[in-house]
Amino acid sequence: MQFVEANGARIPAIGLGTWELRGRTCTRIVEQALRLGYRHIDTAQVYENEREVGDGLRASGVRRDEVFVTTKVWTNHFAPNDLERSAKESLVRLRMPDVDLLLLHWPNPQVPLAETLGALARAKQMGLTRHIGVSNFTVALIEEATGACPAPLVCDQVEFHPYLDQAKVRQACAQKGMALVAYSPVARGRIKTDPVLARIGHDHHKSPAQICLRWLVQQNVSAIPRTSRIERLAENIAVFDFELSDAEMARISAL
Repeated sequence: MQFVEANGARIPAIGLGTWELRGRTCTRIVEQALRLGYRHIDTAQVYENEREVGDGLRASGVRRDEVFVTTKVWTNHFAPNDLERSAKESLVRLRMPDVDLLLLHWPNPQVPLAETLGALARAKQMGLTRHIGVSNFTVALIEEATGACPAPLVCDQVEFHPYLDQAKVRQACAQKGMALVAYSPVARGRIKTDPVLARIGHDHHKSPAQICLRWLVQQNVSAIPRTSRIERLAENIAVFDFELSDAEMARISAL
């Protein structure tokens, strides 16, 4: 497994996104992913599956300290006291003493960003999380957040795939020593029928989804594809045994 390093964090380059995974399906997929070699699991308060994610991790038999676990604070908990309380509630649901990464899920203009970031940094100081970051932040908000946060932010998690250019956000993150974490990295399945990805995939004996994920990994981006199918889990993590050429990378970026 490769890692993306950012402000002290080592984030596994491929993780499992759990949005829309519920109940026993969620537990089973998390358990199977970890058994297949995944070491990065992403959840959120608003997904309403933190309990199942924790159950899956315990069922896998993989040690907690070997897995990078991310959860996200929902926007209605951005007032400082509320953020701390909701982070503790997340840990209760996960049945974990801490998470590896705690993110602000979306910007919330209703609460002053500096106040929310102060509370996020305090959550880290209290040992509720090892690292902190943001999600769905624009270039301007990254600038504001890094200026206002008393502790280093390790990432911005955004939607990123060949059909959505995130070059400016990537650049802004790189300047601040932050990683970019890509959700919906295979464009919610839209890339399956893409002729460019299919052609490149054919040359490497890989699927369009694997080409897509490899394209992200080679840009030093961590990708968190979501799937509810076991066979797809194995496919999504099998992207470290080949390399895309500069020309192939450029063809995919041109999409």
